[in-house]
Amino acid sequence: MQLRQRRREKRLTGLLQQDDEEATNLENAAIMRSKVVGSAVLGKYSIWRREFDSDGSDSSIKLIRDQLIMGRVYASIARSRNRLDIYNDLMLHMKQSQRVLGEASLDSDIHHSAPDKIKSMGRALSTAREQLHDCTIVTKKLRAMLQSAEEQVRTLKKQSTFLSQLAAKTVPKGVHCLSMRLTIDYHMLPPQKQEFPSKEKLEDPSLYHYALFSDNVLATSVVVNSTILNAKEPEKHVFHLVTDRLNFGAMKMWFLENPPGKATIHVENVDDFKWLNSSYCPVLKQLESVAMKEYYFKADHPTTLAAGFSNLKYRNPKYLSMLNHLRFYLPQVYPKLDKILFLDDDIVVQKDLTALWSVNLQGKVNGAVETCGESFHRFDKYLNFSNPHIAHNFDPNACGWAYGMNVFDLKEWKKRDITGIYHKWQSMNEDRVLWKLGTLPPGLITFYDLTFPLNSSWHVLGLGYNPSVEFSDIENSAVCHYNGNMKPWLEIAMSKYRSYWTKYVKFDHPYLEQCNIS
Repeated sequence: MQLRQRRREKRLTGLLQQDDEEATNLENAAIMRSKVVGSAVLGKYSIWRREFDSDGSDSSIKLIRDQLIMGRVYASIARSRNRLDIYNDLMLHMKQSQRVLGEASLDSDIHHSAPDKIKSMGRALSTAREQLHDCTIVTKKLRAMLQSAEEQVRTLKKQSTFLSQLAAKTVPKGVHCLSMRLTIDYHMLPPQKQEFPSKEKLEDPSLYHYALFSDNVLATSVVVNSTILNAKEPEKHVFHLVTDRLNFGAMKMWFLENPPGKATIHVENVDDFKWLNSSYCPVLKQLESVAMKEYYFKADHPTTLAAGFSNLKYRNPKYLSMLNHLRFYLPQVYPKLDKILFLDDDIVVQKDLTALWSVNLQGKVNGAVETCGESFHRFDKYLNFSNPHIAHNFDPNACGWAYGMNVFDLKEWKKRDITGIYHKWQSMNEDRVLWKLGTLPPGLITFYDLTFPLNSSWHVLGLGYNPSVEFSDIENSAVCHYNGNMKPWLEIAMSKYRSYWTKYVKFDHPYLEQCNIS
């Protein structure tokens, strides 16, 4: 026991000594580097630049920041020891350094007096160290500052996520303006001009049929426009659009004014599907329950940011809209069709898609691009495997796939009663014990072992949340998907990817100009 105690004390002493040495090294670096700063033209520095990786890329900005850290440490020690002369001197120098630093991110952006301020601050730090140096106290101060900085970062991340979620669920002013103007125009049309031509093509199974369910006129216009402009035989393409009552007139008016070339288009109102009611559809029945309404709508003024983010996430209107769940009723909506390509409204088509109708799904119902890597986007990410119903029926390592561009064999769908499978699992999830939200988890369950993996070049994902998507992958992909919160029609969109979407927007339309959509 005594030997073990001595070893423990020796290890502790070594760790403390290591901390002291690291603190001393940091101080020495800040002081010594300030003595050799020249007044030559300052080089450029940014932590995102490759030059920062080289040993010779000494940065004045980084040096000033290091000095400010040590200045705060010694100012705190000086005040605690009632050395107001040192405290006031350090505070004065820190204020000058902050003024020189400003908002600069490159050395070339900081004031020309920076070298003199760095040297002056170095002398002040050297004086403070000579009179106040105590490795143990300095180490404690640095640790406290690190913990405080980490806590600030965590708080800012939560705030950023919360605000991003808030922005994602709102309708931009310009999009709302566009919808209102189109709605007014639609209701001013005589009845005979409110209909689309070529109705005979709507049920022709030999043509290429698309299903798109959305309440966003602008986004839908981009999907249709991009698909037609890249189609080899646009006259053989048929678009089946479904929207809600509020946007029905606007959606029809847009495509009446801007017909998609030789392609056929049809717009329906989801509220006109009388068969889609709570006695038939489990999710509608659940949404009418008191418990579900409380879950989605009762905010209870959350006392923490984390709780607020959770509430906001679950109360996103898309989880309540039947437009989002209509994808599980494709044969009921289109009983005469054999195959249909389902598209989300946050995608852009870059190539002709007709080859998808020729893909042999090998008896599967759903053709989709898989999204799993070595350990992510697998079933255990979406489903609750602590529940026996999930654990006994599904493989937690099964590969996930993406909604957004899916080819569905509707004959096989009917044969396997896919909608019935969906109803069964949706009914079992009334208390949200199998999955939390959305349509992807029930989709993974419903099409389990019934999904054919398409080549990844058909569908690239992540343009709405992942800044690391390779441009080569985007250029080679048939469909780009802005899944995530940063939709291309929102101000929070990632500018580096937005041009793939904006090239298909009709910015010369007078309503887009009047509604300031740019």
